[in-house]
Amino acid sequence: MKGRFDSHIFWGSHSPLSMLSGAALIILASGRLAFALICAGALLWVFGLTALIFSGAKKILPVRGKMLVLLFISAFTCGIFMLLVSMLNPLLVLGTGFFLVLIPPCLLGSGLFEASEKVDLEEVFSRAFLEAMVLALLIIAFSLIREPLGTGTLSFPGGAQGIVELFGASGDDAFVPLRILSSSAGGLLLLGYAAALFRFFRSRNHGLPDDHLEGGAS
Repeated sequence: MKGRFDSHIFWGSHSPLSMLSGAALIILASGRLAFALICAGALLWVFGLTALIFSGAKKILPVRGKMLVLLFISAFTCGIFMLLVSMLNPLLVLGTGFFLVLIPPCLLGSGLFEASEKVDLEEVFSRAFLEAMVLALLIIAFSLIREPLGTGTLSFPGGAQGIVELFGASGDDAFVPLRILSSSAGGLLLLGYAAALFRFFRSRNHGLPDDHLEGGAS
């Protein structure tokens, strides 16, 4: 029987939090909750569907150029998701498409498929779904901090303009040091604090100094 993934979904050296392969996606998609929710759905769709196709076609995939084929498959599934969303809300796709295209390289950069040679096919799908869920929840958590504190509002997908704001924005009256959270610089600042906190808890989980851990946030 084939084994399972040895890397822990949170603390392992190949976990999405440890590798931070989706750092750019986290920063760009967490500016608004509406964008974060769309990105979360796209992550689950692309990761899950690509892993499902990989599990079914693993035996016929070429040894050389496998990652190129997987990049095409993941990009194709991402395109299908964007097409489905555009049929419901075209303006929302225009506002999210520039970072949704980062999901396929984020998937391949996670190292999931390189580590799946000796793993059950069912485990590949479940692991991909869990990794997508971790990234999705992280992006949503960031958006719940950045949007209310940075722009004074909270948005959801829908409406004629693509998003619906739950309450009125107060960006002009917002405290300046907090307003920076709505920008990319604020996202980088928040991600830096989150990465430091993650490394602290990871070192405590392993019971080892941080320098002795494999991998690391990059």
